[in-house]
Amino acid sequence: VVFLSLMFVFRSAVADWNDVPSGSMQPTIEIGDRILVNKMAYDVRLPFTTISLIKRADPQRGDIVIFASEAADNRLVKRVVGVPGDVVAMQHNVLSINGEQLAYNQLIGAVEVDSATGSDSQLLSEQLGTITHTVKLAPFATGRDSFAAVRVPQGHYLVLGDNRDNSADSRVIGFVPRNEIVGRASSVLFSLDYDNYYLPRSERFLAAL
Repeated sequence: VVFLSLMFVFRSAVADWNDVPSGSMQPTIEIGDRILVNKMAYDVRLPFTTISLIKRADPQRGDIVIFASEAADNRLVKRVVGVPGDVVAMQHNVLSINGEQLAYNQLIGAVEVDSATGSDSQLLSEQLGTITHTVKLAPFATGRDSFAAVRVPQGHYLVLGDNRDNSADSRVIGFVPRNEIVGRASSVLFSLDYDNYYLPRSERFLAAL
């Protein structure tokens, strides 16, 4: 009983894993990944509550955050793109932050076949502050590739999925309140291939995000 109680406290306030059932963060996070969530990255919280006892840090651009979204009525995993005070815009999947356009590079030979259309999805590297990561663009228009400039309000964050044309993120649910963010993800614990009899993907075990 003591062991189980300590384990539940640990998972509630220190670290936990999060199942990823959707492809909104592909190619960074694959469907079937179990990602490690550092719940003390930003706050020390009272176990089993959202009450912050000590604020340790704030999310930064490029962080992959886990948040309990009231708007979506679900726990979501997305990447922080805009922090409080930022002015963010997107035109044809090209982001601009505070008037400066982000740098993108085509990854040579890096394409994925879209399961629905059979067409190749485009993979680009995106430079977000000091973090370089890969984003996935659909081979067809989805209507989510552009939005007018918006200012991120205080106490809120603008988040996007790395699978830019297939993600219900701030373009759908709006800005994410700071108190909904429960932790930061930086690695995969283990992964199961849902399309192959749930076999382990050993190459993704402990992979950095």
